[in-house]
Amino acid sequence: MKSVRVWLTVLLCGVLWISVSSCFNASPAYISTSKTRNIHLIVKMNKGDYWNTLKLGAEAAAKEFNVNLTFKAPDSESDIEEQVVMVEDSIQEKADVIILAASSYMGLAQVVDQAAYSRIPVISVDAEVGSAKVRTYVGSNGYEAGQKSAERLIQLLQGYGEIGIINFTNSSLTPDSGKTGSIDYGARDADEREKGFLNYAARFPNVKVVQIAYTSSSTSDAENLTREMLNKYPQLRGIATLNEIASQGAARVIQGLDRDSVKMIAFDSSPSMMESLQDDTVQATVIQNPFSNGYLAVKYAVEALEGMDIPERVDTGTKLIDLENMLWPENQKLLFPFVR
Repeated sequence: MKSVRVWLTVLLCGVLWISVSSCFNASPAYISTSKTRNIHLIVKMNKGDYWNTLKLGAEAAAKEFNVNLTFKAPDSESDIEEQVVMVEDSIQEKADVIILAASSYMGLAQVVDQAAYSRIPVISVDAEVGSAKVRTYVGSNGYEAGQKSAERLIQLLQGYGEIGIINFTNSSLTPDSGKTGSIDYGARDADEREKGFLNYAARFPNVKVVQIAYTSSSTSDAENLTREMLNKYPQLRGIATLNEIASQGAARVIQGLDRDSVKMIAFDSSPSMMESLQDDTVQATVIQNPFSNGYLAVKYAVEALEGMDIPERVDTGTKLIDLENMLWPENQKLLFPFVR
């Protein structure tokens, strides 16, 4: 098993170089690189494989298009106020463009309007923000991602049983972990993933979502919530986790169980998730394309500055990856986020 993991890592790291090179070669020649643009990238958190990979994509585009890229992020996805301050600072610093992964759909809306008033274009990446002033959104469709997660988990459970969901909250106020139902505590991507999952699960009368727990930006918190859920619902047959942090925490708990009756569908493609797929702790994971998200956000930011027409939405897609298809050529380029 160790040799398989080493081989997989080497293969995927090689794919990363191919992916980067192909992004460079596919860039349009008509974008001028004669002047330096100052673009600020503000994301939800300054750690985690997902955000590191998104930053890597943005840096690749910045190098290609002569961009001075300033990266900003709070320590926690829950720190909405700090994100607001970071956007305000970027306005004061007269950034040419602000690229924002908003921790709160409405919490960042007003400051985005302020940026537009200051004639600074705003590109939304990964998570949408509730402002009509955003020039474009680059990222995945959260609702479809939630549906993919539900579809696979219910297949594994053969259409019946109790399910728990570990979602993520980006609100400064931590919600009661025992609440159920689709409630928007902050980030639009969290809400959309949850809605997609619940709407798909509602088709199956023998499937019951017994609890939705909301974790912060801490794997230890996700671990605690998973343990509490399993203790409260001993008949639980499946768990769906809807972001990287929730997935890492829940997988640690499930890996230590004496029973193998709990099936899990994770989210994102951190190295730990790849290992969890290989040891069957996790049966599948819904992955995004953070490298493309970062790269395309910078690319469209530059095009906006050049006065070009840019699309209102750019869907970078999601895929369901399992042990069977993780090495398929068309999937390998999505599985490179071995970022240290």
